[in-house]
Amino acid sequence: MKIFETHAHLDSDAFDKDRDQVIRRSLESGVKAIVNVGINADGSRASIALAERWDHIWATVGFHPADADTYDASLVKDLLQHPQVVALGEIGLDYYRDYTPRDLQRQVFEQQIGIAVEREMPIVVHCREAHDDCWDILAASDAPAVVFHCYSGDEAFAERAFERGWHISFTGTVTYKNSAQGNLVRSVPRDRFFVETDCPYLSPHPHRGKRNAPFRLPLVVQRIAELKSLPPKAIAEQTWENAARFFRLDKLLSRV
Repeated sequence: MKIFETHAHLDSDAFDKDRDQVIRRSLESGVKAIVNVGINADGSRASIALAERWDHIWATVGFHPADADTYDASLVKDLLQHPQVVALGEIGLDYYRDYTPRDLQRQVFEQQIGIAVEREMPIVVHCREAHDDCWDILAASDAPAVVFHCYSGDEAFAERAFERGWHISFTGTVTYKNSAQGNLVRSVPRDRFFVETDCPYLSPHPHRGKRNAPFRLPLVVQRIAELKSLPPKAIAEQTWENAARFFRLDKLLSRV
């Protein structure tokens, strides 16, 4: 069973002592494709460096809303030209932590969406307690390829996203006893969802509270399979196909 990890932060200092070992263990666990996600200038460069060093790792570049005050449009445009970069992200809005002013978050989000649309790049969206504004900004841009990573919205928002051909992604939170995503997991269209860890955060049960890593992703696949009454292999294959198509890696990953 091969699994596509669509959102990792392996460049995080949480992995400074054992990054290579974690990556090897993840590949051995069946996670055969990893997208490492940039959140600022240093993170975007580090994601590219990882993708250059490791087969089956690709990168995204972008400025997270918490880093909107350091946004560098020229850098984003430059890094997007790298052949290992497969999307622009993670970008979006975060009204939960409010590390940067909301007006600035919206401005930077709009500008990065514009770059993605111009370059015809998929967009990885961070949206926390800001779903109305996220929707309005994205819908106005007519962005064609969008994933709401670590999805935290309700079923009605997800339905609107599916109608536009957009995607959502599930993390270890679906394994938690207090998860409210059961109905959404059961009803999500087979071609509209991915799986991810968002590591080093959000370790699935029974590792909640510990450092997360891609080798824990099979636990997310297992829980989704249980909720949808399908074999884990079917979930792994479907999310692999969905992600490979979204990130335009179909031909490369068909050989894995």
